[in-house]
Amino acid sequence: MSAKKTLGLFEGIGIELEYMIVNRDTLDVLPVADELIRHVVGTYSNDYEKEGICWSNELALHVVELKTCGPVATLSETGPLFHEDIKRINEIVSNFNGMLMSSGAHPWMDPCTEARLWPHGQRTIYETYHRIFNCEGHGWTNLQSCHLNLPFNGSEEFGRLHAAIRLVLPIIPAIAASTPILDATLQPFLDTRMEYYRTNSARISSITGEIIPEPIFTPVAYNNEIFERMYRDIEPFDPDGTLRDEWLNARGAIARFDRNAIEIRIIDVQECPQADLAISAAICGVLKAIVAERWCGFPNQMAWQVEPLKKILLDTVRMAEDAVISDTAYLESLGLAGQKTISAGELWHYLAGQVEIEKELTTTFAAIVKHGSLSNRILRSLAGEITRQNLKRIYRELSDCLKQNRLFLP
Repeated sequence: MSAKKTLGLFEGIGIELEYMIVNRDTLDVLPVADELIRHVVGTYSNDYEKEGICWSNELALHVVELKTCGPVATLSETGPLFHEDIKRINEIVSNFNGMLMSSGAHPWMDPCTEARLWPHGQRTIYETYHRIFNCEGHGWTNLQSCHLNLPFNGSEEFGRLHAAIRLVLPIIPAIAASTPILDATLQPFLDTRMEYYRTNSARISSITGEIIPEPIFTPVAYNNEIFERMYRDIEPFDPDGTLRDEWLNARGAIARFDRNAIEIRIIDVQECPQADLAISAAICGVLKAIVAERWCGFPNQMAWQVEPLKKILLDTVRMAEDAVISDTAYLESLGLAGQKTISAGELWHYLAGQVEIEKELTTTFAAIVKHGSLSNRILRSLAGEITRQNLKRIYRELSDCLKQNRLFLP
């Protein structure tokens, strides 16, 4: 997210949504994102910039990213814009017998045989990633996410926002998990994308850390303790410094000082923009309440170490809304003093009643809380019959949900 002036806390927002391009008949991945962008730009390019929503490439050639071209005042205003561009992209890729498909990962893609990396501008970056980490895996080429960018102005606002985001990260998969199936097989995680994401850079562990960022609350400390360590650790593998940039950081939320924002990266993309925006609006509502110290003070927020937050995160990655949270100090920090245990789904139901969510998105978020994460809705629709035919039926309907910007409610 970029802006002509530095925005303060919650004065703007940026959102990025990633989608797969698949064959309309087989639903296999279709690596034509470069041809899509060439169609509108006139040449092979990494980006298509215009008013409203911009398009860009990703590491995998079958993935396209749609994003707000700058900060917007509200999330709801972007819904029709995303929907219109999704329809336009579907029209263009139909020339290749393609269409867009939603959810955080392809359910049967084999990255070792089907993955193709972006071969055009900035390809040196992707080639370097591939040389160091071997990107032929689910954690690199089979994952689609929603990135939420929130601004800050100055060191104090950075610290306030970072502290709040650290508290919310562990429970995001409870509402955002959308990846229960990989390799055409039921996985032991409802948010399998996050399980792969958190381990894909294990060769240089300082890049992802523990997904939950360290308790660091000033830009200077962040640079010294995260960026410099990360750059130092990768230097033997990348002596030319190709990857020496803020985006190398792969924690669940990363500081983007180049645009005075923190980017939340832990959200699986959903079945349609309306769902992504509703979840993002709920996250923003909780963050505003935490920053305002509604339930606990800033010193309490800063005191949280990585391990207890990571434990909750791993539980929600595995079980989404059914994860049981029994950390009473954590519950107290979110306003549930005296509560011994609660499911993550019940916690979000409680939070939704406590915070302000954009009114155009409240009904959608209430439906998500009521019917559960997309992962569990997919599993209920599969009804235990995980066959290629049944998977095609479900994921074709998810593609229809994307085209129509509606929730998947089996």
